[in-house]
Order: sequence, then structure tokens, then C-alpha cells
Amino acid sequence: MQNIGMKLWLESSWLSGNNQSYIDSLYKDFLNNSNSVEVDWRGLFDNISDCKEQLESCTKTNKNNLHFLERRAKSSSSDSIQAEKNIEPINLLNLINAFRCFGHQQASLDPLQLQKHKKIEALDIVYHGFKNTDLHNSFYISSFSLHAKQMTLIDIYSLLKKIYCGSIGAEFMHITDNHEKKWIQKKLELIDRNSLFSVTEKREFLKTLTAAEGLERYLGSRFPGAKRFSLEGGDALLIVINEIIHYSRKKDTHQVLLGMAHRGRLNVLVNVFGKKLQDLLNEFSGQTSVNLGSGDVKYHMGLSSNIQTADGVINISLGCNPSHLEIINPVVMGSARAHIDSFYQKDSNQVLPITIHGDAAIIGQGVVQETLNMSQVRGYQVGGTVRIVINNQVGFTTSNLQDARSSQYCTDIGKMIMAPIFHVMADDPEAVAFVTRLSLDFRYTFKRDVFIDLVCYRRHGHNEADEPSVTQPLMYQKIKTHPTVREIYAHHLESTQVINQNDAMEMVKTYRSKLDTGGCVNPMCRPKNTDLFDMSLLTNSNVNRQSQKHLSFSYLQKLAKKISIIPTTVVMQSRVKKIYTDRSCMATGNKPFDWGAAENLAYATILEQGISCRLSGEDVGRGTFFHRHAVIHDQSNGTLYIPLQHIKQGQGSFSVWDSVLSEEAVLAFEYGYAMASPHTLTIWEAQFGDFANAAQVVIDQFISSGEQKWGYQCGLVLFLPHGYEGQGPEHSSARLERYLQLCAENNIQVCVLSTPAQLYHILRLQAQNEVRRPLIIMSPKSLLRHPQAISSLDDLATGAFHSVIDEVDPIAYQSVRRVIFCTGKVYYDLLNKRRQNNQNDISIIRIEKLYPFPYQEIENILRRYNDVHDFIWCQEEPHNQGAWHVIQHPLREVLTSGSLLRYSGRPPSASPAVGHASMHHQQQKDLVSDALTIK
Repeated sequence: MQNIGMKLWLESSWLSGNNQSYIDSLYKDFLNNSNSVEVDWRGLFDNISDCKEQLESCTKTNKNNLHFLERRAKSSSSDSIQAEKNIEPINLLNLINAFRCFGHQQASLDPLQLQKHKKIEALDIVYHGFKNTDLHNSFYISSFSLHAKQMTLIDIYSLLKKIYCGSIGAEFMHITDNHEKKWIQKKLELIDRNSLFSVTEKREFLKTLTAAEGLERYLGSRFPGAKRFSLEGGDALLIVINEIIHYSRKKDTHQVLLGMAHRGRLNVLVNVFGKKLQDLLNEFSGQTSVNLGSGDVKYHMGLSSNIQTADGVINISLGCNPSHLEIINPVVMGSARAHIDSFYQKDSNQVLPITIHGDAAIIGQGVVQETLNMSQVRGYQVGGTVRIVINNQVGFTTSNLQDARSSQYCTDIGKMIMAPIFHVMADDPEAVAFVTRLSLDFRYTFKRDVFIDLVCYRRHGHNEADEPSVTQPLMYQKIKTHPTVREIYAHHLESTQVINQNDAMEMVKTYRSKLDTGGCVNPMCRPKNTDLFDMSLLTNSNVNRQSQKHLSFSYLQKLAKKISIIPTTVVMQSRVKKIYTDRSCMATGNKPFDWGAAENLAYATILEQGISCRLSGEDVGRGTFFHRHAVIHDQSNGTLYIPLQHIKQGQGSFSVWDSVLSEEAVLAFEYGYAMASPHTLTIWEAQFGDFANAAQVVIDQFISSGEQKWGYQCGLVLFLPHGYEGQGPEHSSARLERYLQLCAENNIQVCVLSTPAQLYHILRLQAQNEVRRPLIIMSPKSLLRHPQAISSLDDLATGAFHSVIDEVDPIAYQSVRRVIFCTGKVYYDLLNKRRQNNQNDISIIRIEKLYPFPYQEIENILRRYNDVHDFIWCQEEPHNQGAWHVIQHPLREVLTSGSLLRYSGRPPSASPAVGHASMHHQQQKDLVSDALTIK
């Protein structure tokens, strides 16, 4: 029964005096034999242990009635003393439940013992009505998941404190799924943690801690004061990662994808991934000589390795990430989903995503909320992510936790998705290992996220050049005298006779000797090739090396018909039905192709060749502007029909996902997906182009520079609706200028297309291209249905993508006095006005690909205009926006000597567009008139 139902029951009139004798009888029968009462009553009595909070909110009268019920059930026995020893009274259930709910607040989590616990009355025996005389009474404890069925109250209380108030603080009672809660209870209460780990495992824990501490001390002595974001204080992170690797391989996982913040990254790279120490030392000293693009700092870099475990080889990959730390989380999830879809037949057990967070960042950065919100959404599920927090108990230089967050724990954000949260003190390695295995078991069982809050400290400041005592004097006074976790655990193992006095020091010497060789210190690790860069790709101006393969007219016509004919069993909405009727006419040649039809046909040709496509974003199934309709909603039963999934057997997979209302996390997810699945055409569409503003960190730090920094190739496509139609400042500009400012070294492609055929051809090129580069398309809005923005089936069958499109009207080149360069929708405004004015002395040239700039194509066209020296760049955007400030420089390079290039467009503006339609139309009229007026 849900807790809300229990609350209603407790507050109902059933517990009134008139019903007490009847309920008393039922409850007594239930205690003797639970199956003797009806299912509904059994459920009520069974769940009393889960209703502590509801009990607190009940009226005093009803609580008194419950105690009366309990006393009556006891006294009705022939031997009340024996009953007292064998009956599990409600107040004992409440005591047990209180520890499950609130025990974590009294847990010993802070290694420094600086955090003071508030008194929790509900964890006091007296609070639940017990007296000192009850401490040695025995109780039957069927609802407490222990091996012993009968224990004294004092033993029960001691055991509860050990389980829930020791080095582990478990938060799980917020979970609404009762099965999950019961599962966690059993795992916490049934397992004897004292005998969980063998002597060999304990010695391995100490070796891991020795390696973690040894590397940091070695680097600190070699490079004092150099930034390395030391792991010291959180050394137990290596135990977590090693446990994940070996334990997940037992679960038949073959790949672990890891994303992490700076802290401890170098330690993880060396001690887990097997990065050669000499390579790291070279990076510190600046002596590295590799063929990189721009490269990145050492604590941003990743690595991929194969690890030999007792159960087989497992591949682990650490993703590169920027200083905007939490943005790596959706990238890792996207990569995991790509592997699940493309390589593991959608079996999420095969791939395990792990994200490692800082305590201030996980609660402070909004992308975490966006990422968690996606975790159980169909298009973005990965079977659960293990989320680890390196909880230094201080964010950056925050001097008071009250300044870091508004909640008690940094992991409270995990409660929004009902994730269990296990807080664990980092100075207790065995508790850390136990929590790691428990978390993995939960993830594999329930396919959901789980949090490990590794409560530790940082021995140095935010970085090694920082002086932390300036803002945390008391904390760092304590840290200076606090022993390391290796020292603490070594002493523990000596006292329990797991090792002798010399073993710990021998481990230190053995590890130091490995460091002195400068090689790989992890003998079970085989790092893969780390040189991901190919400088020839960075300097190759011909991004689309793949030749354009034409498809026959008859083949395209047949394919267009196939995806336009919908089974009669699918009841279509009337407007959608007309769209598909029109597409059938386009397939037969009776109507030209519009934007949506050409786009869907491009996907069909790609899928038919066995290449998969993934399309995501807000409203992408139908398209924000009611143009795509890749997904048809049956009007009779709400089921979905996707024509592109029914082309032929063995076709590529086609998935289209209406995303959550997020740009940053979703775009980062799609970037990770596209990078990890190079043979899938992956597309993200913004609902409006300027919505991508909310994902600027993804564009700046991954899409535009990932290849130059880290060697990552990614063929992600961005559709950004762009165009000035009087819809105001928030629905006009996709900020074309920002993308052009990011362009260098052939890093991305930026296109503004004007015909459906252009979209058809460039999508096919992108899907087949050997060199994977992001493609930014300023996609249209009004052009989706513009009567002139059309293409014939012949344009698709025999045409090709053109970076530049010359004049289309029959104008004599020798009579041309002015050439207008433009891109996008404004072309049609210029064309129509010129035709209306009969101005045959002006040519209009469309530049469809703005970057890489098509020098050769423009030079070839301009040979026809040798006598022209009057050139205009015309754009809809304000003077300080759009393409002008970037495009003018390459344009001047290709113009003949003595030529004049002038701007025509809106005046400079702080806002992307005006908010009044009348002002918009006047500005549009003026800029077109200015471009066409020869003085």
C-alpha cells in the first residue's frame, strides 16, 4: 500500500472506539498468522512499519488508538509476559522505521568530525514509549531483516545504530516503489559486513590506497605547487572505481564509460587506466612532443584501456572534459546509449556509465537536473548510471556549507528521480567497497540511477597553488594532524592481524619502485592508442571528401512512394493526411518537393543503404512548424506509425525522439551519441534556433573545439530554425554570428540552405562522409512552405549540393552592374523585388555554405563578372550580427582589385530583432530596397 493510503487509513474513522474491538481481533489474528486475515487488512498491518512520517502527522487520538490496539492485542493472550517477548509491537516497528528514515542524519560520515549532528528524537528509545525496564525484554522481529528472529531491545537498538548510523548513511525511504525499498533494507540489514571481505581483498584495498597516496606524494615532491587537483583525502575513490571494474565484469558488463571532474583525474589515469608515468611527467614539465591540434591541459585529458579481470577483459574509457565539469555527464550518457543501440543489441547490462562529481557542482549546476530528468525517458535511458560524489565538504573556497546549497546534502537532487543515496565515510575503505557493490547491484536489478556520496576532505586547496586556510582555518588545522586513510587502514589491518608490521611499508616500497621505472604501474591494464589526432584532417579544406553518389530517378520515385503511402489501418489526422497525400503526388511528379518531403526522402535513402539515423529535440516527430511528420499518431487509438521504419528488411535503424524540455543536456547527450556511433546520422533540432543559446557550453567546449583539443571526431548535425518573419527577438535569430566566430581549422560546417534539394544532398553527404565534422544548418521557418522554395524529383536524382548558387534568371552577364551576395530567406525577398522592378543589371548569388568558405566556387562564378566592381552583402540580421563581420574578409579576398564591398541590412542592435510586426516589415523593405538601389 502507498504511504498516502496508510495516512488516510490512520486518519479515518475506522480507529474510532466503536471499531476497536473488531480491529483488535483482526490484529491479534494477523500476529498469530498473517494469512488468516483478508488481503486488504494484511496490507494495512504489513505496512505499519513504513508509516513513521504518517504517524507523526496523525491526530493524537488516532495515535492513542493505535497504542490501544497494540495493548489489547497483547493482553488478549493467555500469557501476557510471553506475548510481550514474542510480539512485535507497533512502537518497535516505529523505532526500526525511524532508523531507516533518519539514521543517516546520525551516521559517522565526516572523517574530520567537524560536522555536528542535530539530535533526532525519533532515534531515541524513549520517544517510542519504551522504558529502561524494557531494554532486556526479547521481541520477535519478523519485519527487521536479520538472521535472528528474536532479540532483546538493547541488542536491536545497538544493531540499528551499527547498520544505519555507522560509516554508511543510507537514504532510500523517499523511494515510492515499495519493492525497491524492501530490497535495499534486506541488503543493508541481512549482510554481515564484518565477514564480507576476504583477507586477500582487504590487502588489495590497502594496495590501492598505497598507490593513490604514493602517486600524489611523488608528484607533490617532483612538482611542488603545480596544479594537479590532488586526490589526497579522497583516496578511497580508487577503491570505488576498482570495485566497479571488477564487480561489473562479474555481471557480464564489457564496457565502462567514465566521466569525471578534475579532482583525482591524474591519479585515476595512472593507477586505474595505466597511463605511463613518464608521459604524465613530460606533461608536467612541458616536454611532450605530440602531433596535436591545440591540445588541452593534462587534467582534462582522457584515456581508454582494456583491464584484465578474473572474469575476463573489460574496456574502460575516461572521457575528456572541459572545466565546465558537470557537462560531461550527459555526454557520457549519450555515448553509453550509442553503444547500447549500436553494438550491444540494446542490452544495457553490457555498458555501465559512471559519472564522478564534485560536491558543490552536483547541486549547483543546472545541467545535473536536466541530465537526471532524462535518465528514465525512453530516448535517453541507459539502464541506470552510477553517480559518485567526491564530497570534500567544501565547494571551491566556500567557507560555510550554508553558502554552497540550500539542502542538507549535496546529493539531495537525486531524490527528484527517487534514486537511492548512500553516504559513506571515505576513511572506512571496507564500507566504501560495500556501498559500491550494493550500488551496482541496485543498478543492475532496477536499471536506475544510484548515488554514492564519498564524504572525505581535500588535503590541499582547490588546487595546489591555493592556500585553503585563508577561508577554512579550522578545517585545515584538523587536516594537518589527520592521518591519511592508508595509515588508518594499515593500522586497522595490523590490529586485526590481516597484515604484519612490515607489510604496509613493503607495499609503499614496491609501489615506489614501479613509479621509478616511469612505465605502467597497473599490470592488469593495457592502455589503447592515445594519439587520436590526424593533422591532415585539420588542414584538409575539402571536408566532404566522399563523392556524391547519385540515385536513379526511378529508384527515388519508388522510395518516395513507399514512405508516403500509409496503411489504411492507421487513422490519420486530417491535416496530416493531406500532407501525406501531397507527398504521394510529389513522388509521382505531380507536385514539386517541399522541405519536409525532401528531408524524409533523404533519410529514406540513407536508411535503405543500411545507415542508421537518430533525430531528437523538442517536437521533432512532427516538427515545430508542422512540416516533418516523421511520426504519425493514430487518431483512433493513439499508437504511433513511423513510415521510415518500414522501408525494407535489414535497413538502418530510424529513431526519432521528442526530447525533454532541455537544450544543454540533450545536445550534450547527442554529441556523445554521435561521437560514439560514427555510422549513425545523428541530428539535434532546436525548437527555435535561439534556444540553442541555453546549450552554448556544449557548442563552445565540445562541438566547435573537441577535435582540436582532444582528437574527437563527431558528425553531429544541428538544425537551428533561423529567419526574420516578425516573430520578435526570441524567435528570429539562431545567432549565426556566434557559430561563424567559432570557425577555424575546418572544425565545423555552417550552412544556410535555400532549397529542399540542398538539404537532401547535404544530409546524404554528411551520412556518407569519411571525415566526421559537426554540421550546423540554419534551417528555415517560412521557407518550409514558400511557393518558390521547392525542388523537383529530378533535382534530387541528378543534382548535387552546391556551396554557392549563381544567378538563376536569364540575365546577360555583360550587362550586370552590381552583384549581391546573400544567404538564406532574404534571397527570395531580393529575387521577387528585383523581378518586380525589372532590374536585369543586378545578379544575386547565394552562398549556401558559409564555412568552410567556398573560395574556389566563388572565384569560378566571379569570372563571369569581371567588369563588376560594385558588390553588396545583404542580410536580414542587424549590422553587428549575422554573417557580415566574418564573411566580409574572405569575400574581399576573392573580389577583383578595386572592387567595393558594401553592407546592406538592419542597423546595429542590442536585440536580435524588433518586437513589432510593422517595424519588422519596414526594416525588411528598407534593407531589400537598399541592396537593389544603384545610385
